[in-house]
Amino acid sequence: MTPEVAPSQPYYRRDLALAHHLGYGFHADACAPGILRLLEPIRPRRGLVLELGCGSGALTRHLVDAGHRVVATDASPAMLELARPAVPDAEEIRLLTLPDDPLPECDAVVSVGHVLSYLPDEASLEAALAATAKALRPGGVFALDLLDRRYGDDVPPDETRGRVGDDWAVIARLSRPAENRFVREITTFIRTEDGSWRRDDERHENVLADTSRVLPLLALHGLDARVSNSFGDEDLPRGLVAIVGRTLAA
Repeated sequence: MTPEVAPSQPYYRRDLALAHHLGYGFHADACAPGILRLLEPIRPRRGLVLELGCGSGALTRHLVDAGHRVVATDASPAMLELARPAVPDAEEIRLLTLPDDPLPECDAVVSVGHVLSYLPDEASLEAALAATAKALRPGGVFALDLLDRRYGDDVPPDETRGRVGDDWAVIARLSRPAENRFVREITTFIRTEDGSWRRDDERHENVLADTSRVLPLLALHGLDARVSNSFGDEDLPRGLVAIVGRTLAA
């Protein structure tokens, strides 16, 4: 079966969103302790945490359980449908598409899953970074991950990887067609109620950031940031980096 694809929703449609929800929460689970430590200064004052690319709520649940007020956002309606019942205590769960949609003022911006790397080009990525920095109040916390130019260096040509669950399977063909571009051609299979399998295909293109440009850009908007290999004690794959920082206090 080949579904009709809305141009406005190229990533994480119904089937891949479900498979991701069921089998891919490990990255958020690994990053959560480090992110929660970074957010500790804002928790006593009940500061607002803006989460970009919340997916089905894997990190959101950790944030809410730790006592944070969270506005969780994503560009995928299918992901948001899963997140709302999964994290009912979030302050708000809403559709948001970067870099153009307005961001609420907040005390922290967090994101895992290299969400900004899904933007179409470096100009869009840099515009989104600037927008998130400007949304932060004085003393705010910034913590998100990005794919840098090293990502995919160790991937053989036409490498194929997959994961399988009881009622789902995901197969991804990986390629690095350009220095600043990484591509996953993803096929998702979901078992239906009658026991048959439904198939959907998505092509995910990620822009690989030049991190030497990221820190000066954030500094222009009052954010003192650094590039790190992790948020805390987790091990991130080569080329997936954490950008961590604070805005200047008033």
